[in-house]
Amino acid sequence: MVDAARARKLADRIQQIVAEMLERRIKDPRLGFVTVTDTRITADLREATVFYTVFGSDAERADSAAALESATGIIRSEVGRQTGVRFTPTLTFKHDPLPDSARQLDTLINAARAKDAEVARRAEGASYAGEADPYKKADEEEDDQAGHPAP
Repeated sequence: MVDAARARKLADRIQQIVAEMLERRIKDPRLGFVTVTDTRITADLREATVFYTVFGSDAERADSAAALESATGIIRSEVGRQTGVRFTPTLTFKHDPLPDSARQLDTLINAARAKDAEVARRAEGASYAGEADPYKKADEEEDDQAGHPAP
């Protein structure tokens, strides 16, 4: 097993190499606008998972996944050549759902803000249903406990 710092450095280097390969060397027409978001590597440095996002529709996402799958061998050989490690890790490409989740959360937050603004707008001219201060005061509690009516 290797220390975590070395594994992280290798994962970062693999991420850079894969991003450069996708930008410059892989000329597959199925490959859409792909962004490499993260790379994780196992503690024994044998398997690396490359997370990516694709800007576009589900069909473009599927085409990009197929293009990445077919280019895995070329990318892996380049990773081995540039990193110089004894055993080049196997590469697995996984779609990163984080940007989609963040977009969905932004939509929900914006809807909540709109509802809050609507509630605030409705509450502008509202008044209390009962007294303005519905809480008992200390002197009222003493009168109630003594059995005398509160003034």
